[in-house]
Amino acid sequence: MDSIKKWKDYIQLLYPVRRNDVQKAAFRKWLMGELKHSGWRAREETYGKLNGSVNVIAGNPERAQVFLCTHYDTAARALVPDFVSPTNVAAHVIYHTMAAVLLLAAAFLLSLAVSFPLRMPELMLPLFLLLAVALLGFSAFGPANPNNANSSTSGVLALLASAKELAFDRRVCLVFLDNNERNLLGASAFKKAHPDRAAENLFIDLDCVGDGDCLLLLPSKYSRWDGDLLAALEAAFPAGEEMTPVLRAKGLHYYPSDNRRFKFHVAVCACRFLAGLGYYIPRLHTRRDTVLSEENAAYVARSVARFVPLYLDGGDPS
Repeated sequence: MDSIKKWKDYIQLLYPVRRNDVQKAAFRKWLMGELKHSGWRAREETYGKLNGSVNVIAGNPERAQVFLCTHYDTAARALVPDFVSPTNVAAHVIYHTMAAVLLLAAAFLLSLAVSFPLRMPELMLPLFLLLAVALLGFSAFGPANPNNANSSTSGVLALLASAKELAFDRRVCLVFLDNNERNLLGASAFKKAHPDRAAENLFIDLDCVGDGDCLLLLPSKYSRWDGDLLAALEAAFPAGEEMTPVLRAKGLHYYPSDNRRFKFHVAVCACRFLAGLGYYIPRLHTRRDTVLSEENAAYVARSVARFVPLYLDGGDPS
């Protein structure tokens, strides 16, 4: 817990925003130093100017059987708060559809407010299109969100703590992915650079684990049929500790993060629960994203350290 608190305070003080190249480079330098102190030799992997991503990799991806990943970049400040309800896909789709409709309506009203007083109806359509593109693109290219405790830093903190709990294991590869907030470019680049490994091995994606008492474990449609995987997850993430684990091997769920790029994956995220809605993640991409539970990070790290030997060896995690 002492290391988790130290890392949390240090990141939030010196690297709260990791959006431009300079901010990311400074953070990666610090990150690789901390991984080295935990016994992991890390390196940067780049993918050219077109993609622009720089992932941090600790371990050998060509030999690893389990990949533990998270993303380290942070988001722009959203005009409309992001909303994620992994187990209520209908609510997720309806919310984001309505958010897009509201932004388009705002663009229409603004274009009308400008063109009507000027008595220039021919101006309305190009102005509407310009405003619509600007508003819809604001979340990807707008000013940086100053607070990213849960949406990005929590995953970094949990994976750093997991690295220390595990110590070095050549069967495990840690991947800190870039450009999650730009259409998962870092995950896509990693998959393209290591196609065989990405297609055949298990990826555990730690994302948004800092705010909420329930920890959702969401296997992909290809992973949910792996009985050994499910048994290892149940044993490694026990109830009765800091968080309440929820393993969903049945039913429809959707988690929109780097896990979507890998066939065999388990998305791991912390959620709150609301009757009638289900599990949800609050405050993403807003100034109110300030909650990062050290207890959550500790629970995830211990559980990941238990999971690896259970899954790979079928043995005692202790």
